[in-house]
Amino acid sequence: MEKDEIIVFRGKNIRRRVVNDKWFFSIIDVINVLTNSTIPKRYWSDLKIKLKEEGFESYDKIVQLKLKSIDGKEYGTDCADTEAIFRIIQSIPSKKAEPFKRWLAKVGYERIQEIENPELAQERMKNIYELKGYSKDWIDKRLRGGAIRQNLTDEWKNRGLKEEIEYAILTNEISKATFDKTIEEYKKLKGLDRENLRDHMDELELIFGMLGEKVTTEITINKNAEGFQECAIAAKQGGEVAGNARKEAEYKIGRPVVSEENYLFLDEKSKKKRKKKVLEVKNEK
Repeated sequence: MEKDEIIVFRGKNIRRRVVNDKWFFSIIDVINVLTNSTIPKRYWSDLKIKLKEEGFESYDKIVQLKLKSIDGKEYGTDCADTEAIFRIIQSIPSKKAEPFKRWLAKVGYERIQEIENPELAQERMKNIYELKGYSKDWIDKRLRGGAIRQNLTDEWKNRGLKEEIEYAILTNEISKATFDKTIEEYKKLKGLDRENLRDHMDELELIFGMLGEKVTTEITINKNAEGFQECAIAAKQGGEVAGNARKEAEYKIGRPVVSEENYLFLDEKSKKKRKKKVLEVKNEK
């Protein structure tokens, strides 16, 4: 499983990604932090030649990972783990190198702590969401949903499914049955591009999303689903349970659960619009 994250060192972004429980950092971003080069890519190109001449033993630890660029698109980027980054830094003459090394060591240590104690990762995630302005109730549901999602993908993995492609197909099955929309249709409704859909759902949307994935997990386990076809049936059935519950809830509360609004930026105008819809439904009855 891979997880993207951007960290900031003295006002400059450094992209990183977790692969097999190890942090890999964008080398170009690190060079941008440590040097005054106006063209970090060229600096790295020249440095690679120098490292090769020096017999850089960790050269095989440099990998190409797709990281998001300023334009929002993902491009193949040279990345290195913490050990290799330290070696690269040694070949960059910079006054910033020592404080950066201390900072990088701290980042690496935090990752080790998170592997040993996953609750620490959860606490850090809570802090990130709080800084963005999300309420504690929303954060609790978001993190709970993440745990349910992880349990589901673990089951899929154990049952021979291929990551990413088949996971995406089954996730769409659940979403379609739960919300009458695929993930792409849902994101389009909310005006999203590459953003995480769940980070833009309100609490009710998160709850029904959790229900669909939790029921899918239970069906998958209890029916001992194996392979893609059987897991797809379980995904559709789990989504249908959540979809029926959603429709019942909509009838009772008098408004759609699925919303084009972004929970975090739900302003007073949007709240009034939502209340107006509820009144219109009541008047129709």
